[in-house]
Amino acid sequence: MHELGVTRNVVAIVSERAQGQKVLRVTLEVGRLSGLMAEAIRFCFELCSRGTPLEGAVLEILEPEGRGRCGACASEHALTMPLGRCPSCHAPSLRIVAGEELKIREMEVESCV
Repeated sequence: MHELGVTRNVVAIVSERAQGQKVLRVTLEVGRLSGLMAEAIRFCFELCSRGTPLEGAVLEILEPEGRGRCGACASEHALTMPLGRCPSCHAPSLRIVAGEELKIREMEVESCV
């Protein structure tokens, strides 16, 4: 399960950026071709955030679709798997252009007023 290691890193990075402030919300982008399962990340987030500034924070996960561009005809298509032939020209030269990302898109911290 790679999700546990990934989630530990997310919690560590966000904790460091929060500089001791309470984190209210974290938004991640986890591409559908990344090989990571959003539900597993949610489960791990609850465990990994205990005792950190992220404890109790809302985790929002955006799941961008996979997209591939054909090296032969330059057409772009939605992908559900990272392999395949171009639906337009049937060449085996699809290159993934989106869907493998894992990004911490934003975080919201408690204001210090």
